[in-house]
Amino acid sequence: MTKTTWSRPTLSVLDLAPVPAGGSAADALRNCLELAQLAERSGYRRFWVAEHHLNPGVAASSTPVLVALVADATHHIRVGSGAVQLPITPPLIVAEQFGTVAALHPGRIDLGLGRFDVHRILATSRQPESGHRAPPRSTSVGDRYVDGLLIPAPGRSNFDPTLFRHLAGMLGIGNGDKAPDYGSQIDAIMSFVRGTARRSEGERLHVLPAEGADLDVWILGSSAGVSAQEAGGHGLPFAVAYHVMPHAVLEAIDAYRIAFRPSDALSRPHIAVSADVVVGPDDDTARELAAPYAEWVLGIRSGRGALPYVTPAEARARNWTDEERATVADRVATQFVGSPATVAGQLEKLARVTGADELVITTITTNHADRMRSFELLAKEWYGR
Repeated sequence: MTKTTWSRPTLSVLDLAPVPAGGSAADALRNCLELAQLAERSGYRRFWVAEHHLNPGVAASSTPVLVALVADATHHIRVGSGAVQLPITPPLIVAEQFGTVAALHPGRIDLGLGRFDVHRILATSRQPESGHRAPPRSTSVGDRYVDGLLIPAPGRSNFDPTLFRHLAGMLGIGNGDKAPDYGSQIDAIMSFVRGTARRSEGERLHVLPAEGADLDVWILGSSAGVSAQEAGGHGLPFAVAYHVMPHAVLEAIDAYRIAFRPSDALSRPHIAVSADVVVGPDDDTARELAAPYAEWVLGIRSGRGALPYVTPAEARARNWTDEERATVADRVATQFVGSPATVAGQLEKLARVTGADELVITTITTNHADRMRSFELLAKEWYGR
């Protein structure tokens, strides 16, 4: 009998260009380029940058510009978006922007697409003027383990939609109009890249430099909803955000696999799973570096956005309410923190349970040097270099 040997999936990076303690957005962007160069030297497969708006703690907002800068600062690592948010940017502009970058960096660009569903966000968030607060839940209710991997109960909602409402108004996408169909937007981008787009009268429409661009299109999502279904239906690779909605990761993957139809891009499903990670030389040091993470998540979950990272000492001194702890419990419990060996073991478990072909690592620490060291230590442990 032939014994099947399991091999570790490749590692990639998702960076938000976090603003360092006492630093500026320019510092964050320079740090992003430095991290990309380290990721390339260390053997990471991809370097993706996020898209976030009106967040004082991160500088990754102009995704195509940052992708171009990272691609120019590196040599062979794949560079992409994690993810461009539709419909914030129209499909035509997305295709033209990434086609432009791919024209100068062929075979290295990933166009990751995400869905900014402002109508759903505003409909499900609490109204701050009501003053109503749901009672905190126990952090253990609904938690479960699948072959040792924690699948936590969902974090409770305490979301103030004011910032999102303001953002939607600035972008002109939150005025009660029907949200654009996500599948149709993906179809449009694919037609621009494949050169199959047509005018209304049927004449071929040439969209340069998107047409024929040598890039890979990904769909990013966090649940078993539209993103998973569209990724599968279009036969595209799917990146699942365990680090954002860990409770939904297995359902999202199942939905993608069920919906998958082979395409010119893929003959079988291809899945990347993200994880929030902090690696230190030992477990205790890593836990100290990760101490501010809960406060960071609280800012995001409460609707204030990603705020500048506090120091570990400031994090330890903060007084938490039961409600605040319940709001972030799922994210804190599923952050992988420890020595290189500790975290590698946790990531192996994540990969085995999810069947991931790739793992996408995101790391934030107060100081940039600690973040660089975290990625370097993990790569050395993972690849045995």
